[in-house]
Amino acid sequence: MRRLALLLPVVALWGCATTRGMSPEEARAAYNKLVEDFFAGEFAFDPVRATKAGIHHYDGDLEAWTEPRIQARVAGLEDLLNRATALWTERTALDGDDLIDLEALDGRLRAELLDWNLLRFTARNPMTYARRPAAAIDPLLTRNFAPAKERLKSVVARLEQVPSVYAAGRGNVTDPPREWTELAIALARSTESYLRDTLTPWAKEAAGNDAILWADFQRANITAIASTQDLEYWLTKTVLPKSTGSWAIGPRAYVTLLKHAEFVITPLEELQAQAEAQLQKDRLLFVETAKEIDSTRTPEQVLASLGNEHPAARALLAYAQQTLEQVRQFVVHKDLVSFPSDARPRVAETPVYLRAGTDAFLDTPGPYESHAREAFYFITPPELSWDSRHTEEHLREFNTSRFPILHVREAYPGQFVQFLWGPRFPTKVRKLLVANSNVRGWADYVEELVIEEGFADNNPKYRLAQLQEALLRDCRFVVGIGLHTTNMTVRQGTERFTKECFQSPRVADAEARRGTYDPTYSSSTSGKLMILELRKDYLSQKGGTLKQFHDAFLSKGPLPVPLVRKLLFQER
Repeated sequence: MRRLALLLPVVALWGCATTRGMSPEEARAAYNKLVEDFFAGEFAFDPVRATKAGIHHYDGDLEAWTEPRIQARVAGLEDLLNRATALWTERTALDGDDLIDLEALDGRLRAELLDWNLLRFTARNPMTYARRPAAAIDPLLTRNFAPAKERLKSVVARLEQVPSVYAAGRGNVTDPPREWTELAIALARSTESYLRDTLTPWAKEAAGNDAILWADFQRANITAIASTQDLEYWLTKTVLPKSTGSWAIGPRAYVTLLKHAEFVITPLEELQAQAEAQLQKDRLLFVETAKEIDSTRTPEQVLASLGNEHPAARALLAYAQQTLEQVRQFVVHKDLVSFPSDARPRVAETPVYLRAGTDAFLDTPGPYESHAREAFYFITPPELSWDSRHTEEHLREFNTSRFPILHVREAYPGQFVQFLWGPRFPTKVRKLLVANSNVRGWADYVEELVIEEGFADNNPKYRLAQLQEALLRDCRFVVGIGLHTTNMTVRQGTERFTKECFQSPRVADAEARRGTYDPTYSSSTSGKLMILELRKDYLSQKGGTLKQFHDAFLSKGPLPVPLVRKLLFQER
């Protein structure tokens, strides 16, 4: 209740701040100062985010989120929100673009305050701490923005702070759900492996003949590995037996989080109905498409048959590269979107510590990265330690019908094309604040788009693969709401993924567990639906082609879709 009391007066200021009448010059100066202060505070509190953004003043820092540090962050956010609220009363002195960015910044402030100040969703999750060392260090390895020795010095500095990160976790983690602790234990093991097997060989090469730097690394890394082992032991022996807490944030917090993070104001009951309707729609299409492929077998059998055709393990990356270019050629041929650059992503194996639960994903440089501009399209290979059955199960996920759909989502015309538009985003806010409903929604939208446009000569196998992906996100929509606003269990969520959305038991279990710590992973489908509605309105009111709509949408940056709508229709 104390935390709720801290939050409510700040929120109430939106409607009661007084106006003193700024000139346009004063309002713009106050707005620019607000933006700069927000990002300075954010990067100081989360230096890893700065590194990923391509801002390298914080590369040697790894903030330990102790309770006093969190409370200092909360105080800073509340001050920024007060300033944003006051600026909103001066909105007639700001231009339309600044007002949209101010709305986006306001939403971000409120969402972060909701987490740190009330929900404590990030602070009390052991996964927050178990994943941070590898996540902090890997951008220093994978991007050649500075000489390797300089980056290694930053690695050493961050390694030295790992014990403090874990100590903060011990102070903050209280009564987590069992699912969080189990995943945190797995992350701790992955972090230990990463520090030992991936980081150490790189550091040896980076240090070269600098014996002092190599010794500094060894000392810091040995300590970090030992601390990680201690964390795993603590999680296993102390935390896991007591992990009986709830992950559910509740209906009120759920709709509030959606409102602030994604500008979705749909009532919960209507949102639930929308999610269920979309699931049933795609499920029916899936069943009909399976019958079109082979009416003598069940939909599950038809889907399973797609997995029989896949590249060999040794040819996985080469096949990915070949088919990726074919997908790009289709998008170019159909003239679906402009390509601001001829750059291609580099296909590579997924780093070891990121392999759990993911088949393929795009990793792009930050918007302010001036040197290491290469984008990586990571593909997760089978592990050498797996037996033949496990390897075959993994490769079936890369079947020849599904693999191109992954390319569409991650690259063309999906998130890589969105990244290519990044240098054209006009403001700092739009370069650095990313709404999931926009980025994930765009990826979902383009999967459906290429099928509509006749990808692979309308082969129903590709349509079935796309519908399985759509059903995965539909189930996230339904299960995310269920896990956090009803009494749905992980087991019940898993059953919905398997029985209604045609996901494998392995994927279903991982997805249901993810829903416990990622409450708005529903944003893929909800974002897609908002983009489809926006497309319909844009083309009916403004006319033009699909390409013109797509270019207009992407040019506005990864803002929440309702704010993109305001920009496209010039609403204040």
